[in-house]
Amino acid sequence: MRNILVISKESKELRSLFRSVRGNVNRNDSKQLGVSIETNTVNPLRFDIAFLDLDLIDWQKRLLELRHSLPVIAFSKADVHKAVAAMKLGATDFLEKPLKAEVLMQVIRSHKKRILDNEYGFDETIGTSTVMQEVFGLIKKAAVSESNVLITGESGTGKELVARAIHKWSPRKDKSFVIINCSAIPDTLLESELFGFEKGAFTGANYTKKGLLEIADRGTVFFDEVGDVSPLFQTKILRVIQEGEILRIGGTHTITVDVRIIAATNKNLGIATKKGFIRDDLYYRINVINIHLPPLRNRMEDIPVLVAHFIKKHTRKRKDLLIKGISDEAMNVLVNYAYPGNIRELENIIEHAISFANSQKILPVDLPAHLQRTPSQKVSPSLKLKETLKSVEKELIWAALQRSGGNITKAASELGIHRQQLQRKLKSVKIET
Repeated sequence: MRNILVISKESKELRSLFRSVRGNVNRNDSKQLGVSIETNTVNPLRFDIAFLDLDLIDWQKRLLELRHSLPVIAFSKADVHKAVAAMKLGATDFLEKPLKAEVLMQVIRSHKKRILDNEYGFDETIGTSTVMQEVFGLIKKAAVSESNVLITGESGTGKELVARAIHKWSPRKDKSFVIINCSAIPDTLLESELFGFEKGAFTGANYTKKGLLEIADRGTVFFDEVGDVSPLFQTKILRVIQEGEILRIGGTHTITVDVRIIAATNKNLGIATKKGFIRDDLYYRINVINIHLPPLRNRMEDIPVLVAHFIKKHTRKRKDLLIKGISDEAMNVLVNYAYPGNIRELENIIEHAISFANSQKILPVDLPAHLQRTPSQKVSPSLKLKETLKSVEKELIWAALQRSGGNITKAASELGIHRQQLQRKLKSVKIET
């Protein structure tokens, strides 16, 4: 604990009080403790903890500004209603005036060991399960290595987050992390996007442009959905991996690039290689270190920590209420759901619940409608088979559309049917898009 922010108009009295606290706290803290008493807007990232005087006229606004950056200790004259309002808006604690040195020391020491990074993984790649501990071990090994990495797993399992974690913890962390969506670049633009072009190389080339690979020099390139690459894409990338050189369109001299390759796919590249869709030499070049991310249904014990993480991440989107947790009943619903959309779907569910919550805890009623039905409600003995199947089909279609953001083509692909079939089914089950 090094820097304390105190927001109050009682600067003279508080300055002397916190100075006395600083002397006592420093007996057990080798780092200097700085105290800043302000009334104006400040950068909260400079501080480790804030004390906010609720007797200020705009204390609510100040609390909303500070609560996501650091712990906020509210204090004021004895006022139960004000104390409750402050805690509801996100204050960590409440102290009554006049403040006492021994109480301040206790509060400061309790926040002295704040965890800055997530204790359950790397950044947003989180889990306590045995299988995720193995993944974290692979991330550590991949981070200190310069070898290429292939990350595999179903859609929504967090492949990009793992790629970012590897880069962040690697010696290349201060250089670029460039994402290349393999399925989004058509062959007609492939060379100009990857390698760049020289001024005058073709009609409309009025300037020299660096390609994505040149921008990533000495950093990391993340090839997302590498299983969707075209044959031309494979040929171009393989040369870069083998030779470490690129040539801009219209250029006459090769440019040396030093890039670390991380690729990700939700496809089985081993099978794709055997079928001839992926070149053998490319597959073996990118699959030096393989990290497989399990689907969420195979690591259900991670749901509580993931839920806590997503609540912390998305609660800032509510300006009127700070969501601090989830009820046991709502958690029970979440741990008994299959998550076809994996972690991405769980995050969507939590963000939805935060938007609809009316208390500091997420309740079952705040969850999306398809999660609120109990198993006994989903299939009623009184329903005929045809009606039951239609109900289940409608629910599956609706869930697929939610995950695809209303994109019928993506939803149809996920459901394993053609776009035209899905369009007909949308009409039959009466779902509007």
